[in-house]
Amino acid sequence: MKIITVLALAVFTTFGPGAAAMAEQIEPEALPGLQAPVVILGEVHDNPAHHANQALALAFLRPSAIVFEMLSEERASYATPANRESAEKLEAALGWEDAGWPDFDMYYQIFEAAPEATIRGADVPREALLQAMRDGAAAAFGGDAARYGLTQPFAPEVQAELEAEQMRAHCDALPPERMAGMVEAQRLRDASLARAVLEALAETGGPVAVITGSGHARRDFGVPAVLQQAAPDVSVLSIGQIEAPADPVQPFDYWIVTEPAPRDDPCAVFR
Repeated sequence: MKIITVLALAVFTTFGPGAAAMAEQIEPEALPGLQAPVVILGEVHDNPAHHANQALALAFLRPSAIVFEMLSEERASYATPANRESAEKLEAALGWEDAGWPDFDMYYQIFEAAPEATIRGADVPREALLQAMRDGAAAAFGGDAARYGLTQPFAPEVQAELEAEQMRAHCDALPPERMAGMVEAQRLRDASLARAVLEALAETGGPVAVITGSGHARRDFGVPAVLQQAAPDVSVLSIGQIEAPADPVQPFDYWIVTEPAPRDDPCAVFR
C-alpha cells in the first residue's frame, strides 16, 4: 500500500458532499491537507503521538466544533474560554482525573489547536451502556434509534465478526455469551457520537472534528457508517491511528501507523 507524505503547506484535498476518499496510509505531514465537513480523528487513547497528530490536523482544519468521546454533554459545557486558559484549569473543570482517561497533558494540546471551537461531549453514561448490553442499543438510545440504524440487526456474519473483535479486545478472557451485549454497547457509543456530530454541525455549520478511539472511526461499522445512515448527504472523512505492527489494509479513509506507546500488559487485569 502506498504511503503518502505531503508537506504541511502543499495542495489541500477537500472532500465535499458525495465525494469519496481514497483509502491510503499516510504520514502525519499529510494531515493539514485533509479537510471535510466532518473529520473523525481516531486514536489509541494513551499514545502521545496520536494526540500530537490530532492537534496538527485541527490547527489546519480550524473546526467550528469538536466532539469528544471522553466528555459527557455536561462536562463539555465546562470547557469555557476562561477554563481553557491553562491545562490545570481545564483539567479541573472537566473532572478529567475522575473520569479515568489517560494523562490530560496529552489532550490539552487538542484544545489549544482550535481555541475558538465549541466543545461537545458524546460520552455514554454507565447506566445507558448497561441497558444497551441488556436490552439492545435501540432501547438505550431512545426515539431516534431507527434513524441511526439501531433497530436493524447486523447480518449474522457481521455480528459474529464484531463479537470476535470484542473478545480479542478483552483478551479472550470474558464469557462468549457476553459479547453480543458488548457489541450493542459499541453501537450505542457510535450512535451517540454521530448524534452529537449532527447536532454540532446544525448549530455551527461545521467543520466538525471528532476525537475518539480508532475503533469508532472505522468506515465499515463505526461512526462514519452511522452518519451515512442518519445523514447520507453529509461528507465524512475518517482518519484512523493504529500502532505497529499493522495490516496493510485498514477500514478508514486514511490511516497513520505509529510505534506502540510504552504501557503495562493490558491483559494483566484479566489474569
